[in-house]
Amino acid sequence: MAHAAKVGDAHGGHGAAARASVAHEEGQQHPIRLYLVVWVWLFILSTFSYLVDFFHLQGMLRWSLILLFMMLKAGLIVAVFMHMKWERLALGYAILVPPLAVLIFVAIMVLEADHTLLSRLQFFSPNPN
Repeated sequence: MAHAAKVGDAHGGHGAAARASVAHEEGQQHPIRLYLVVWVWLFILSTFSYLVDFFHLQGMLRWSLILLFMMLKAGLIVAVFMHMKWERLALGYAILVPPLAVLIFVAIMVLEADHTLLSRLQFFSPNPN
């Protein structure tokens, strides 16, 4: 019995490689339906982004909606079309954490900008009070 398994493995080496190749090919192909659904969602999000301007929304609401739709579209593109959804977690962190850190630093700079502006106005104004 054990000898038969060894003989089968010895002669079936090509069969194992073929099975691994088939598994590799199956893992790399995604159904076309997935891409069509993502395309439809991108179209819907782009339509909403256009409607923000069409309805003349202003102020923080406008920019919040534009940024929200932009991030959702970028997330769909990165996840599906760049295949990040199927990558290892470490690679996902390596690609997604640096832009997140940049966004955090930009937010810190925005918060500090008021302090800097007020300091400059106070110290460089012609009428120091």
